[in-house]
Amino acid sequence: MKNYHFVATIAISLMLLCSCNSCSQEDSPVKKPQTEVPADSIPPQEEPSDTTGSGNVPSDTTTTATTAFAKGADLGWVTEMEDDGIVFYNSEGKATDCFELMKQLGMNAVRLRVWVNPEKEYANYCNLPDVLVKARRAKALGMDVMIDFHYSDWFADPSHQTTPSAWVGKSLAEVKQALTEHTKKVLNALKAEDIIPRWVQVGNETRNGMLHPYGQLWDNAGNTENGWPNYVALSNAGYDAVKAVLPETQVIVHIDNAWDNNDWWFNQFIKLGGKMDIIGLSHYPQTTSKGWKEINDLALAHIAKWAKAYAKPVMVCEVGVKTEADETLAATVLTDFMTRVKTLDECLGVFYWEPQEHGWWKPEIYTKLGWDAYNMGAFNMDGRPSAVMKAFE
Repeated sequence: MKNYHFVATIAISLMLLCSCNSCSQEDSPVKKPQTEVPADSIPPQEEPSDTTGSGNVPSDTTTTATTAFAKGADLGWVTEMEDDGIVFYNSEGKATDCFELMKQLGMNAVRLRVWVNPEKEYANYCNLPDVLVKARRAKALGMDVMIDFHYSDWFADPSHQTTPSAWVGKSLAEVKQALTEHTKKVLNALKAEDIIPRWVQVGNETRNGMLHPYGQLWDNAGNTENGWPNYVALSNAGYDAVKAVLPETQVIVHIDNAWDNNDWWFNQFIKLGGKMDIIGLSHYPQTTSKGWKEINDLALAHIAKWAKAYAKPVMVCEVGVKTEADETLAATVLTDFMTRVKTLDECLGVFYWEPQEHGWWKPEIYTKLGWDAYNMGAFNMDGRPSAVMKAFE
């Protein structure tokens, strides 16, 4: 869910100009609302085959048991915000550590994104040292941790899956090896501090594959040659790397648009031997031309359908509503979704994307790029939690 990837060259600047105008409705790091899906985000679709689970699900698939519904926060920006002097307050106006505040608000888990070498071009955040700082804070509060590998130097999403600069020019086999080593390095560093992530994402919103062009599924001309086999090979390399370090950790394959009919995608992924323990979805119900009620209904229906069809539980890895535009409506939208999704045994939990954002702070790089701030945080301008956060109580 991001709109990104920049370096100070004319070529990349032009790429950025294009990217700002070609993200799907849930693909912007600044979360600018979009209502139309661009041509390069609509894959060449094939007729769904078996979605009942009888023909496409490997015989050894099992549904992961869960002991508690995960109510989580993606806090990737928190250290950058703190370094900028941002202070978070509880509802009474008392300054409170952000992680502690999330726990007080009912959250029991934290999601942390990992970039490969962001410090080279972007900022010194979401790299391994920064992830360790945040993971320690979550562990100290007894919160579960999800690690989200973007396999990029900055945000990855369906329209932008830029290969890390250090991996560019390598062969597919070499990129797989680099991915494996990066995954193991991060997880071993966490393990060395007795921080065992409960979940790990191998890629972020990978509906159009990842590590473009190596694992790109389609472009404006249609399906890319060997796109699907390459993507599955890369994704499976991530899966195997996770299991090699943390055998009990559950691996998530994550795509966007929970409301959209993506049967075709899962059919193809599984047909080609794709590995996953959990289906991961993004859900931003106020970012399409459809009404939010219909979008919530569709997402809930797909969660139940895909869990049954593929014998995998579902995690809503990202959710966000437009608090800044209308707090009351936003709270209604999220409460409706949360109330109903928690009744589904197939759903393991929901993570709010950067809830601590409050509409005026933005990363320094966004200012340099002339980008707006993220408009779907769940805090008010005074740094206190909005009514939206009550959905996690």
